[in-house]
Amino acid sequence: MATRMFEGKHHATLYQKYRFAPPDELKTLILDYLDKKKGPPHLLAVDLGCGTGQNTRLMAPLFKEMVGIDVSESQVEEARAVPGFPNITYRVGTAEKLPFPDGSVDVILAASAAHWFHTENFVKEAGRVLKPLGCLALMGFGKNMEYHYGNCEGRLTDIFNEFTDALLPYTSKQVAIADSALQEVLDAIPFPEKERVDNLPVTYKVPVQNAVGFFESFSMFQAYERADPTAARALLETTQRRFLEEMGDVSPEMELDVVLKYFCVLACKPR
Repeated sequence: MATRMFEGKHHATLYQKYRFAPPDELKTLILDYLDKKKGPPHLLAVDLGCGTGQNTRLMAPLFKEMVGIDVSESQVEEARAVPGFPNITYRVGTAEKLPFPDGSVDVILAASAAHWFHTENFVKEAGRVLKPLGCLALMGFGKNMEYHYGNCEGRLTDIFNEFTDALLPYTSKQVAIADSALQEVLDAIPFPEKERVDNLPVTYKVPVQNAVGFFESFSMFQAYERADPTAARALLETTQRRFLEEMGDVSPEMELDVVLKYFCVLACKPR
């Protein structure tokens, strides 16, 4: 069964507000792969672990029908609240038991989610529902994020790394799978044609307070907050204060650059 980590309403709201939408570079990469391996028409795409729908909405224009599935009702509620995408349907469910007939899905997507799935059951179910030459596209970003502002050089990144070091006791095996760029999942995919594209750096310009909101959305921070709410909030507040001091005591609304280094696992079901 998929790991249940993001079911609270507050956590879903953090995802919707602060998580970064996957970049257009990944959309292009996935479409090019699908065109090369399967070709049109692109009828049905399924976005697993869709959360609040950032990736679902990004990819929806490429397909006749898009279905977003997440184990969290709160996340799905947030996704459904975003209007303007008539070809998207959201459902509560798991990646290991999909509501589709054999051989009916063109592509299965997952953005920063596949590490939460039960790997063996997920790849088996993906193989069942994908059409011949249907594709898997599992994307995420590595732990080596960078933070830049003016002439701060690497000091903001050092502060961020100290923040994540404090969360190590609350870091799960699943996060380690994500940090390995889904190597365990890639190894388990039974299709002969599979690959991983690594190190696609994308820069987002966001206010400091949004960057700290992004930190708050981390599963390990949420685990820390459940264990010791006072200490967790103090860590978050201290991290924001240190960012602002390093940047020259600027406003929390001052923007900095956040660099995420994306990867994408791609695989094609045999004919």
